[in-house]
Parts: sequence; structure tokens; C-alpha cells
Amino acid sequence: MGQLALPAAGFVYLDTDALIYSVEKIVPYAALLQPLWDAAAQSTFQVISSDLALLEVLVKPLQLGDTVLAQLYRDLLTASQETRLLPISRAVIEEAARLRAATGIKTPDAIHAASALAEGVALFVSNDPVYRRVSGLPVTILDDLLTP
Repeated sequence: MGQLALPAAGFVYLDTDALIYSVEKIVPYAALLQPLWDAAAQSTFQVISSDLALLEVLVKPLQLGDTVLAQLYRDLLTASQETRLLPISRAVIEEAARLRAATGIKTPDAIHAASALAEGVALFVSNDPVYRRVSGLPVTILDDLLTP
């Protein structure tokens, strides 16, 4: 298993899947992501995502009535020093529309990519290869780290 190459500084954007892997300790991805959280705790860089991620991660816990898991997500995304959520601004919507038109990616993916590009992230972490279509997005796909 490979290792996630972390930047020396800047912002690291986590797609919703990476947030779920981290919080729910999904093997083998949680282990790949742990060094990222350790570095963020040392203030090496800040983990960011879109407000959209909060919506996406809360769906399953709300469906299941799992208030503990829902609160874990809220705490991580809204009350943690290591993370910050980005608002979905009109500029992000415009860029997301452009990305959808140019690449055919779905709206949520386009919003995540546009948010990351607007912040000039040093790294974008996901497990969805669709993000490779987005020019200028410094994406790492977690599954790529699992194959020799």
C-alpha cells in the first residue's frame, strides 16, 4: 500500500468520500488518510471541503437515526480547528457550471471541484476518478495508492 503525498503547506480538500472513510474508519482508506489528519493537527495545513459535504455526510446518519454519527460529522466539519467548510458562492456555481459543460461531471462533483479550484488547493483527495477530468485540479485518487 502506498502513502498519500502530503503538501508542505496550503489547503487539502477532501471530497465527501474521504471524509466518510475517515470518520467511519473504513478500511483500508482510513489508514491512508490518518497521516493527513495527524499533519493537520500539527497545523501543517488546513483540511477544507464544501458546505455541500456536510449535506452529503449527514444523509446516511439521518436515515438511520444515528445521532452520534451525525454529531461526529458536525463536530469535525463545523467545530474543528483542522477543518473548514467553504460556502457555495455564486462564483463557485458559475465555475461548477463551466466544469459540467466542459467535462460532463455531475453537479455535486462540479461544486466540489470548483470550490477546490477557487481556494487554490495544494491537494484534492477523493476516490472518484471523475475528478481527473478537471484541468488544474491536483487530485489524488485513494484507490491508486492501493495498487502496486
